[in-house]
Amino acid sequence: MKYKKFIKHLHENNCYKLRKGSNHSVFKNRLNGNKTAVPRHTDLHELLCKKICKQLGIPII
Repeated sequence: MKYKKFIKHLHENNCYKLRKGSNHSVFKNRLNGNKTAVPRHTDLHELLCKKICKQLGIPII
């Protein structure tokens, strides 16, 4: 999955970028307070996207 498409999915589900690291961004869910790191690569593996969605408590894309 493309990075931009996944980030759009995160924003649509009340997640925002908390901070940026050198290779990762940390996103936080406004509703439940869950946080997780998202790697900044052009392509993200589907299983990684599912795991990030589960960690943030949002619907799986």
